[in-house]
Amino acid sequence: MKIYETKTAPNPRRVRMFMEEKGLLDKAEFVQIDLVTGENLTPEYAARNPMKKVPVMELDDGTCIAETMAICRYFEESYPERPLLGNSALQKAHIEQWLRWIEYYFFMPTGMCFQHTSGYFKDRMTPVKEWGEECRLTIEKFFHFLDKELADREYICGDEFTAADINAFTTIEFNKVNSIRIKPEQVNLQAWYERIKARPSARV
Repeated sequence: MKIYETKTAPNPRRVRMFMEEKGLLDKAEFVQIDLVTGENLTPEYAARNPMKKVPVMELDDGTCIAETMAICRYFEESYPERPLLGNSALQKAHIEQWLRWIEYYFFMPTGMCFQHTSGYFKDRMTPVKEWGEECRLTIEKFFHFLDKELADREYICGDEFTAADINAFTTIEFNKVNSIRIKPEQVNLQAWYERIKARPSARV
C-alpha cells in the first residue's frame, strides 16, 4: 500500500504514530506531497481524494481511503492487536468522545489559527486574522482543560495509551507554529507530554 502524505503536516503524523504503535510502518510506502507547490491540487491527486487533503491511503487494489481517523480505523480493524481505539463498548465510546473533543475543540482551531494568521495558504484562501486569533483563545482554553483532566491519570482515557493521546500530542506539537506552548503552571499536561514524547512513536 501507499500513503500519500506531507511529513511536516499534523494529520499524516497522527497516522504514522498510530502505525508505529501497531508496528506497521513497514507495511506502507510513504509518498511525499508538496503542499506549498499545490501538488495536492492536481487532477491526479484529486482522483485519490476529491477533498485534496493529506493523508490518503491507497491499497494494492487501487482503493483509496482519505481522512486520518478513517485510515486509523482501517488499521485498527485489520490489525486488532495493541488496540488503540478501545476493547469494550464502554472503552470505545469513551475514546470516541475524547477523539471528537480533541478534533472539534483543539485540532480544528489549531489548523484555523495557523491558516488565518500565518499567511501560509494566502495564495489559495482569504485569511481572516480576527478568526485566527479567536481560534488561538480556544486552543489556549483547551490546554488548560487538558491540564485539569490529566490531574489524576496517566493518559487521556485512563491508564492505557490510546489514539486520543496521539491526536492530542500531535496537536500540541503542531501548535509550535502558532507560538502556543504548555505553560509552566500546567504541570499535569507537561508530565503527560513528556510521557508521550518518550515513546518511540513520537519520533516518527
